[in-house]
Amino acid sequence: MQAGTTVKREEITSFDAIVVGSGISGGWAAKELCEKGLKTLVLERGRNVEHIKDYPTANTPVWEFKHRGAIPKKVLDANPIISKAAGYDESTAHFFIKDADHPYIQEKPFAWIRGYQVGGKSLTWGRACARWSEMDFTAPHRYGYGIEWPIGYNDIAPWYSHVEKFIGVCGSSEGITTMPDGEFLPAFELNCVEQHLKEVLADKFNRHYVSGRWAQVTRPNEIQREQHRVCLSRNLCMRGCPYGGYFSSNSSTLPWAEKTGNLTVRPFSVVHSVLYDEQTGKATGVKVIDARTKEETVFHAKIIFLNASALNTNLVLLNSVSGRFPNGLGNDNGLLGKYICFHNYRAGMSGEFDGFEDKYYQVSKPAECIIPNFRNVHEKDTDFVGGYVIFSGGYRERLSDKNIHPAIGASFKEAISEPGKWGAYMYMQGETIPKAGNHVRLSKDRKDEWGIPLLITAVDYDDNDDKMVKDFIAQGKAMLTAAGAKNIVVNENRQPPGLDIHEMGGVRMGKDPRTSLLNGWNQLHHCKNVFVTDGACMTSTGNQSPSILYMAFTARAANYAVEQLKKGAL
Repeated sequence: MQAGTTVKREEITSFDAIVVGSGISGGWAAKELCEKGLKTLVLERGRNVEHIKDYPTANTPVWEFKHRGAIPKKVLDANPIISKAAGYDESTAHFFIKDADHPYIQEKPFAWIRGYQVGGKSLTWGRACARWSEMDFTAPHRYGYGIEWPIGYNDIAPWYSHVEKFIGVCGSSEGITTMPDGEFLPAFELNCVEQHLKEVLADKFNRHYVSGRWAQVTRPNEIQREQHRVCLSRNLCMRGCPYGGYFSSNSSTLPWAEKTGNLTVRPFSVVHSVLYDEQTGKATGVKVIDARTKEETVFHAKIIFLNASALNTNLVLLNSVSGRFPNGLGNDNGLLGKYICFHNYRAGMSGEFDGFEDKYYQVSKPAECIIPNFRNVHEKDTDFVGGYVIFSGGYRERLSDKNIHPAIGASFKEAISEPGKWGAYMYMQGETIPKAGNHVRLSKDRKDEWGIPLLITAVDYDDNDDKMVKDFIAQGKAMLTAAGAKNIVVNENRQPPGLDIHEMGGVRMGKDPRTSLLNGWNQLHHCKNVFVTDGACMTSTGNQSPSILYMAFTARAANYAVEQLKKGAL
C-alpha cells in the first residue's frame, strides 16, 4: 500500500436491533436493548450532539448574546412556525429545526415542532413527569369517547418506577388519586405565594397544589451519581445542561448504552421506510437516505423500534409499502395516521398579590407546581369529557411597582433593583378526544429533498375543547380570587394544535386489530418484530404530560422484545 493511501472501511449493515430516533423514547430503547446484549443501531436524521461538548450557550450570560436572547425579525419572518415554540430563543435556536429544513402541508393550521439532532427534543422538553392514573387509562372507554386501552396502570407502574429511579424525578408523595406517587428525589420547595395557594385550594376547594414531578436531579441517588448528573437550579435547561441536571438522552441513556459496547449511533440518517419480507411475515430492516449525500443504504435487524416522534413515525410507516401492505406497514384496517390527538394548552392567566413583601426566593427553580385533574374523575360531572391539569407558579416581579422615571446613576439602579409585587400564574393542559377526522397522510404529488412524500396534517379543535377552556378559565379565576389575587389577566390564545409539542396517536394501541395498530406490548398486530413506543402509540391523551409514559412503554416493550427474541418468537 502506498504511503498516504486510505481505505474506506465497509459499513456494518446488520444488527440485532434498529432504533429509529434518538430522543426521549429512542434513547431508552437503546439503553434497554444494549444492556440486554443486543447490538443496536440508533438512526438519527439530524446532526450529532455530544453531551457538554455541543452545548455552545450553556454558560453564556444573556448580555453576551447579540440580541440579548431575543430572535431578530429576519429569523422570525423566515420561521413563523418554529419561532412560536416554547423555549425557542437566541440561546436555544440551534436545537430546533428551521421551517425550511423539512416542509409539510398544513391542511388545517398545525405547528409541527421538531429538533433534529442526536438527543432530539429530549434536549428541549418541558420535563414534567407526573404519572398517569388508572382513570387516565379507563376514562375514554368508560365515558364513550375512545377505545379501550390494552393495558392499565398496574401494567405500567413497575416500569414507571424503573424509569424514575434511573432518570431522576423530583417530587413529593401526596397520595393523590389522579396523580399517583412515584420514586421521587426531594421536591423543590414551594415559595410563599405557592404555599398560600396550596392552603387556600385545600381549604376552599378540596384540591391539591403540589410541587411538580420534574425530571430534575435535585439530590442524586447512586445511579445518577454514576451518570455524573446533578441539578444546580440554574433554570437554563433548554440550552443543554453541562451538569446533566435534567434528563436527556445525551446526558443519560445514550452514554449508558454506549458503555456496553453494543451501541452504534448514525446521525444524518433519514429513514425512508421499513422493509417487509412477505415470505417470513417480518420486517427485515430499514431503508436509509443520507441527509447530506442522498446515498441510500439498507440496514438489517431482527427487531425494529420506531421512536422518530409521533408524526415522523406515522410518516415512516405510511411510506413503508409492499405487496402485502399497499397502504403502509401493518395498515390492514386503514387506521394508520388517524386518531391524531394532542393536549389543549389554549388558556392561561395571572394575577397580583398584596403582601409577602418581606420574602423572596434563593433560586430560579426549573420546575412548576401542579394542580392535578379534578374534572370527570369518578363520574362525568361537566358538559365536556376528559380532564385537565393546571401548571402554576408564584413569582415576584423584577421591577418595582413604583413609578420609576427614566434616569441614570446610582439612585436609578437602586430603584430598579427593588423587587415588585408578588404574582402567580396558571395555565391548562387538557385532554382531547381522539377522532378519525384528525389525521395525517402522505401527499400524492409532493416530495421532500430525499424523495419522501410530504406529510399532510389535518388536525383541529372541537366543541369539547372549547367547553374545557371555558371551564378552566372559570375555575382558575375562582381559585386565584379566593387566594386574594387582584388584576387577574386571562389569555385565551387560540394557538393552533402542535404548539403543545404533545402530538400523539396514529399508530394506536388496542385489544382489537380491527380498531388499532399495536397490541399491549407496542407490537404491530400484523408485523410482530416492529415496535412503536413514542407518542404515535397513544390510544388517548390523558391529562398528564406523556413523555415519561413513553419512556416506561419503551422499557417495557424492549424487555419483552428481548425475551421473545430469545424464545425464537421473533
